[in-house]
Amino acid sequence: MITTRDYRETVTARIKRDRKFARLFYAGAAEMLLEGDIAGALSRLRDLVNAEISFKELARQTGLGEKSLHRMLHRNGNPTARNLGVIIKSIAEDLGIKPRVKFA
Repeated sequence: MITTRDYRETVTARIKRDRKFARLFYAGAAEMLLEGDIAGALSRLRDLVNAEISFKELARQTGLGEKSLHRMLHRNGNPTARNLGVIIKSIAEDLGIKPRVKFA
């Protein structure tokens, strides 16, 4: 019998042990936002928070409520642009990323 781990467990474990993967996962979330896949991006950001920071720490860093953050980063969440920017900035800082825009 083949046993498998849940997708979220696998991703969370990989984010925790592989900093490069975590940064690429973050970049993928940013790309999804820009392409309009909001639900997918929010899901990825939530996975990053669960694996890297914790909602309690993110709340402390951003000044936003922990329960509000849970609702905002749910697949059906609807964060304001300001809140989303604060969240993305905080996650980036935790990962040691300095986002920059590059036009092709």
